[in-house]
Amino acid sequence: MKKKHRFLPLLAGILFFLSSVVPLFSVQADELSGDFKVEAKAALSIDADTGKILYDQNSDDALGIASITKIISLYLVEKEVAEGKLAWDDEVEISDFVAELSVHPELSNVPLESTSKYTVKDLFDSAFIQSSNASTMALAEKIAGTEAAFVDLMKKQLEDWGIKDAKIVNSTGLNNVYLGEQIYPGSKKDDENILSAKGVAIVARHLIHDYPDVLEVTATPKQEFGAHTFSPIEMVNWNWMLPGMLYEKAGVDGLKTGTTDLAGACFVGTMTKDGQRIITVVLNATNHETDPGARFVETGRLMDYTFDNWKKEEVLAQGATVPEFKTAPVHQGKELTVPVQTENAVTVWLHSSMTKEDVTFKTTLNAKRVTDKNELQAPIEKGENVGTVQATTPDKLGFVEASDEESVQTPLVASQEMAKANIFVQAWRAVKGLFN
Repeated sequence: MKKKHRFLPLLAGILFFLSSVVPLFSVQADELSGDFKVEAKAALSIDADTGKILYDQNSDDALGIASITKIISLYLVEKEVAEGKLAWDDEVEISDFVAELSVHPELSNVPLESTSKYTVKDLFDSAFIQSSNASTMALAEKIAGTEAAFVDLMKKQLEDWGIKDAKIVNSTGLNNVYLGEQIYPGSKKDDENILSAKGVAIVARHLIHDYPDVLEVTATPKQEFGAHTFSPIEMVNWNWMLPGMLYEKAGVDGLKTGTTDLAGACFVGTMTKDGQRIITVVLNATNHETDPGARFVETGRLMDYTFDNWKKEEVLAQGATVPEFKTAPVHQGKELTVPVQTENAVTVWLHSSMTKEDVTFKTTLNAKRVTDKNELQAPIEKGENVGTVQATTPDKLGFVEASDEESVQTPLVASQEMAKANIFVQAWRAVKGLFN
């Protein structure tokens, strides 16, 4: 028995050592955010322009998104209009199923009648402002003929964006139980749409960037629907952070809520402050059953955290030299090196715990212009692109899309001409090389 306990002091020492060391290897996001935590299953904050992640909480976990789904569907509507396949004033036929769905007492909708006339714009606005499920489905049928065919378009669009964790079974975000025989082939009767917070942010970012006019709709607190029908109603935006709403926050002008039993209360929001736009995602806010505003409270906290702790800074000016890489090696040049400088300025997001001195730079020479010794081949013209420089910040949060890293890099150009050395200079260098 005693022999079994002989190593307990040693084990205790090892455990104590590990407990003191493990925090050193904790996720960088936790170190940056300190005690701050969003009360939700997942949350994310990104810079809308560069895609830089500014806060990350389980953003890769695939969760229910409910009516946030509509930002995918309505992106496709915008795309159809932009490509000339659809016009805002086109009339949309209302099928019997859609008309019946539009008056379901448990669902968010505007009443749609097969005998009334509605335009694409009417339905688009109601899908965003009132989160009308029937309007979304009517648009899906208008574009693709059937709900199922439209879901295929949604899936294809997500794949084109590199989103691989999505499970999409309908255009609205409803649980399939409300769709009866209209459910997507192969899906279950109680399936719902699933997507990660990172996936949601990617969709929202593309929507805002590609079709910024959408913000005029998402920023609308109230609007009349069906003015020329038998049942006009006033729509009230479900985004309670807009002007005049209960959780009003300056700068917020979108984007979309979502609520189901599976997804809980969700919200993808966007706001601008000091000329910077961010996108935030909160999925399944804690205590939403007892606090209807939980998602907006948490979104507000996340927005405040982002702007209070992050700032965009220029770390390399246009025409600047890169520390420790002021010149690039040249093969067969009149001189052995050529001075280089940045073609454009480089700006990065820095956390309040960082300074510009914490930023490091990685330089890469233009592969089309280098020899097997990684030297630029002379001659070189002034202003010629000879490589790139990329800034890296100490945090490990990264970007929401891989291609976004281009936002923190700029071409390096030769700041003077470099002629090719004549044959005598090259011969002399070769002789010197033999003796060296």
